Amino acid sequence: MSETTIPLVADKVIDARGTACPGPLLEAKKGMGQIKVGQILEIKSNDKGSRKDISAWAAKIGHEFIDVVEAEGHDRIFVRRKK
Repeated sequence: MSETTIPLVADKVIDARGTACPGPLLEAKKGMGQIKVGQILEIKSNDKGSRKDISAWAAKIGHEFIDVVEAEGHDRIFVRRKK
């Protein structure tokens, strides 16, 4: 996690707050199929495992894990579709 100074703007936002593992990851997979290559998906999640799960999934599939931004009571996880 880094301190992003440039506001990240997602092309699509998935709100997976309130769902436990593997819900946020499944929602991320579905959301990735709804955006174009080069666009950014934001997943909102309050499941702490999502940070690691979505990062690992993105690396395995070949997408770019951009950042995790802490918001009030949840994480904003950003991934760029690469293929």
